[in-house]
Parts: sequence; C-alpha cells; structure tokens
Amino acid sequence: MEIANPQRQSHSPSRPYSYATNNFQNVGFIGLGNMGSHMAVNLLKAGHSLCVHDRSDAAMQFLVEQGASKAKSPHELAERSDVIITMLPASSHVEEVYTGANGLLSEVQGIRPSLLIDCSTIDPQTSRVLATKVGHCKLSKNARHIGCEVPIMLDAPVSGGVGGASAASLTFMVGGPQIGLKAALPLLHMMGKRVIYCGGPGNGSAAKVCNNLAMAISMAGVSEGLALGQRLGLDAQTLSDIFNSSSARCWSSDTYNPVPGLMDDVPASRNYKGGFSCQLLAKDLGLALTAAKETGIPIPLTLQVHELYSNLCKAGYSHEDFSCIFQTLYKGEPLFPTEE
Repeated sequence: MEIANPQRQSHSPSRPYSYATNNFQNVGFIGLGNMGSHMAVNLLKAGHSLCVHDRSDAAMQFLVEQGASKAKSPHELAERSDVIITMLPASSHVEEVYTGANGLLSEVQGIRPSLLIDCSTIDPQTSRVLATKVGHCKLSKNARHIGCEVPIMLDAPVSGGVGGASAASLTFMVGGPQIGLKAALPLLHMMGKRVIYCGGPGNGSAAKVCNNLAMAISMAGVSEGLALGQRLGLDAQTLSDIFNSSSARCWSSDTYNPVPGLMDDVPASRNYKGGFSCQLLAKDLGLALTAAKETGIPIPLTLQVHELYSNLCKAGYSHEDFSCIFQTLYKGEPLFPTEE
C-alpha cells in the first residue's frame, strides 16, 4: 500500500487476513490479561501455532485449552517462536521480559524471533532503549528473516479496550522501522482493524500516552457534566442524547458512557468490572506527566486528573473500570426505567 507521507500512514486491510498468511506461523505471546488473552485467541482463530507465557498458570491454561502451547519462561518462548508479541502492564514488566535473566534477549548466540512487537502502554524512552538493545542482538540460524540482518522491535500499543480486543477491532499505533511494520501488518490485522504508523522507535508509545491523556480528561469531563445534570433535574439519557448531538460528543459519551444502565456491553452496566482499570489509567497519566516534564510542557489538566484517579486507587477502586469516576467521585446515579 503506497502512502504519500511515510510518517503518517494508516493501514486497513482490503481483505481479511486468515490462516497464517504471513511468514510467522509460530507466534509467541506474553501477557494474557484482559486484553492479551483476547488478542491471543484471535491469533489462534487465524490459524497460527501459538506459544504463550504469563505469570498466571490459570491464564496460560485457558489458552492451552483453546489450542496454544505454553512456555516456562520468555527465553523458552523465544526459542520456539518466529515472532513475539508482548502485552504487559508497565515499563518494568516489559524490561524484565526482554532483558531479565531468562528474558527474550538472553540467548547470546542469537535469538530466533526476527520481529518483536510490544503492545504494552509504556513510556517512549523505554521503548527506544529496548529497540536499540534488540537491534544489537544477533539472529539465530533458524530465524525467519524479514529483510534485515538483525531482529527488529516495534512499539505497537492499542486503542479499543477489551471489547475491541475481543472483536479484533483494535487500532494499533506503531513506532519502529517500516520494514518491521510491513512484516507485522498481517498479524496486526488479525487482532485489529486499523494500523497507524507513527514514525520511528518510541513514537507508537508516545501516541498512546497522548491518547490516554485525552481519554482520561474527557471521561472526567463527561462524568462531571452528567452528574451535575442529574442534580439539576435532567435525565441522564436525555443529557447524553444532547451531548451526542452537540459539541460535547466524544467516545466517553457515545461509546463508553459511564452511567450504569444507559448502554449495554460497557463496564458501567457491569458494576464497572472487566474494563480498563483506574490503576492502569493512573499509571498512564504518570507516564504523560513524566514525558511533559522531560519536554518542558505544562499539562495542568493531566496533573489534576492524575490526582483524581490516584485518589480513587487509594480509596479501593484500583481494579474498577476508570468510568467508575462517575459514581465514586461525582456520586452520579444509575439510569432507571422511566415509569409512564
């Protein structure tokens, strides 16, 4: 696919990729949480031979029952995989998986995976440091070459939430060499609908940090407006309809509304379970604050929203979906059927 500007590319498949249409038949996957487990299942559905690793035996067993095999360590996984995908909670976890004693890069004679794709949300600098370390590694004799004499790392965090991971409709924000992106596209399209090339190493991670910053602020704003509207006598459905046909419309109002009972298949209607946790969002906002400090830009709204979510975590809401701010902070009310 030819795109005029190589620094701003968006790829959508003209046909569905299926049954391992790329060179990476043997895929390794590390990180089988809310997002990773669904992404891994979609790779199995596409016909890949999948080997998984996770700290949770139960998480691995679930994938084994779907047809995957399991490895005892990242090192063992690397020995059995042509390409590796990681989906981990934080920078420290990614660093340990890559550079730890039994990590992906621990085989000094050369590693088998020629492509390593990190879908975690981590700070851009960590992505860039790891990409450099990967580029200094040798490839083993049984590696599948993708047009480069050394392995390539891509940072490819995602947007779309658990629902997008399950439906294979994620958006990938990719940083790294374009030769790596070309090799990765069939795999990424098995797990998502859109792939956006952001530039060099770390740029995918940078894009995700900025995206989550804006998402957190918009969720707080929508929750604040809806809760105030309720206190003023407005029905949450009516006010949401106004938001969604007016200038306040955003993802937090029309797709991921925080009012319990207003939308089906969102965490707000499952007691705020099974979504994107307050703990992870607070972590991502911390990444944004660090990046802002390093670049010298003031981001006062992010600072305030980070404090709000940090306080929710301290109050015991670490594992609830971040849309719970509507009830836990603003004391918003669920939507009840209107009696005629």
